[in-house]
Parts: sequence; structure tokens; C-alpha cells
Amino acid sequence: MALTVPVTAEELRDPAGSALAARAVDARKSYGRGTARVDALDGVNLGIPRGRFTAVMGPSGSGKSTLMHCMAGLDTLTSGSMLLGQTELSGLGDRQLTRLRRDRVGFVFQAYNLVPMLTALENIRLPLDIAGRRVDTEWLDRVVSTMGLGDRLRHRPAELSGGQQQRVACARALVSRPEIVFADEPTGNLDSRAGTEILRFLGDSVRDTGQTVVMVTHDPATASHADIVVFLSDGRVVDQLAEPTREGVLERMKALRDPGVPGGHA
Repeated sequence: MALTVPVTAEELRDPAGSALAARAVDARKSYGRGTARVDALDGVNLGIPRGRFTAVMGPSGSGKSTLMHCMAGLDTLTSGSMLLGQTELSGLGDRQLTRLRRDRVGFVFQAYNLVPMLTALENIRLPLDIAGRRVDTEWLDRVVSTMGLGDRLRHRPAELSGGQQQRVACARALVSRPEIVFADEPTGNLDSRAGTEILRFLGDSVRDTGQTVVMVTHDPATASHADIVVFLSDGRVVDQLAEPTREGVLERMKALRDPGVPGGHA
């Protein structure tokens, strides 16, 4: 049976057990007022299956990065609900949100967000050190090896290439084995070989350890590594594709861009 994600408010308000790692229920995010108002999210209903690799795609301005930031607790909704597991994010104070992001969420930023005065290894270990948690050295070694960072661990970010900094950011998000990992264009600054290695590792972490991964990408080849692709347009979920291939994703994206194509959205 093909994997599908819940996309109605009714399904999401009464999820089956712990099958969903995160939920957006009638999620709305607006910027500005009056004629200058922009609705980045316009009533998004979406459930993220636990232990799956989900890609989120859509045309520029579709709301995919805004959705990810709100799901990760990095931004707040104008209205609606955003839940991580059974935790409603809008009900948390600043300190509680900080703790949730530290302990339960991993995030790979487009801009890396590495601490310039720390070495690569110190940046990777930072979430664990802040939380006072013990480092699983076997897992750390596996992450470092997969990212090809073994000979760069003592280097600071300024001494690393953009691609190497991105690998450090990916390793930092994964090393604490968080409840859910959000990745914003995780291969955007990598060559095809390095990007493929990271995508395979993300996929292996899902299959081997039950990690939940949500990735925003504009690249059909990157999206094809996911278990399911969710498509956004104009701030709404408009389609999804299980067991995606590059060609299948391209076809769906073309339909989103061209309302004249059968299945396209005006």
C-alpha cells in the first residue's frame, strides 16, 4: 500500500496513536496588513509520519520554508495549531520552546548557523554539550565518517569550504538523534557525490534507527530519495507522491507551474 500523509483537519485532530511525528492543523501565517498582507501559509493541514523521510516541494513563494520553520518551533503561526508529537507549540513559553528545540528537534539551516569560534567537532557536539547529554561515540564516529569530516574536525568554520560547513551542520542535526530532523535544502552547497552520500545517510537513519526526517528542496533528484513528497502551492498542500522518482516529481512540479496541465493548480 502506498504511503499517504493526513491532509484534512479531521484526520489530524484525532491521529492514530503516535503515528505522526508532527502536525499542522489549519495552519496560517501572514505577514503585513491590508493590501500589503501576504499569506505564506493559508490553512495548511499536514501530518508528518513518524519514522519516514518526507520531502516538501513547491514553487518559489509556496510557503515550504515557512511551514518548516513553524513546525520546528523557529517561527510562530498567525492562527491554527502546530504540534510536535502531542505537544502544542503555541502553548509553550520561550524557555520551553528553547528546550524543545534543543532536546527534540534537529535542524539543518541553509546558512549553516555554525559557531565561528568552535571547531567542527565542537559545533557537531554542541547540542549534546548544551543539554549535558553523553556523547554516543560510535554514532558520532559513524556520522563524521559518512559526512567525510574525519580530517576536518579541528578546523573552525572559516577554515572550511561551504560544502564542508554544510556537512558539519548536517552532522550536528543528526548526532543527538532527535525526535525529528528538519533539513532546509541540505545538499544545496554540495557537489553531486557528497550530496548523494548525505541523502543516503538520511535515508539510512530513517530505515535503520526510525529517525523522522523532513526536508525542503527544489530539486526533483534530491526529493526522489524521500519516502513521500508533499507539494505546496500558494500556502496550501495540493498534492503528494509516494515512492517518488525524479521523473514523477518533475511531472508534478510542472503541473503546479502550469495550470493548463491536467492536475495543475491555478
